[in-house]
Amino acid sequence: MSKKILVVEDTEDNRQILRDLLGMAGYEMIEAHDGAEGVVKAAEHRPDLILMDIQMPVMDGYEATRRIKADPALAAIPVIAVTSYALSGDEDKARAAGCDDYIAKPYSPRQMLAKVRSIIG
Repeated sequence: MSKKILVVEDTEDNRQILRDLLGMAGYEMIEAHDGAEGVVKAAEHRPDLILMDIQMPVMDGYEATRRIKADPALAAIPVIAVTSYALSGDEDKARAAGCDDYIAKPYSPRQMLAKVRSIIG
């Protein structure tokens, strides 16, 4: 059975890149278009990993991660913050919200797959 990855990302182009990359690597991808939908889909699908954009409409990635990590049934799911806001202190802010790891956009496909594999195999 393939590992499930929830991608919470508001930009269709970014979701398409990840859809292609993760699909070719044998992962099943579930998509959410904003943080609020991400929280719902995390509870519904119980993915093996969540790739969480930070800047999104409705609910940002920090708040979505806090809500996921506050739910005992979801708290163990690793969350990687994926953001183009790679300023000094942003990684600390993501980790403070509960993110387990952090990757800055733009990332190389090889870098993203290495990060995913290091966490869920």
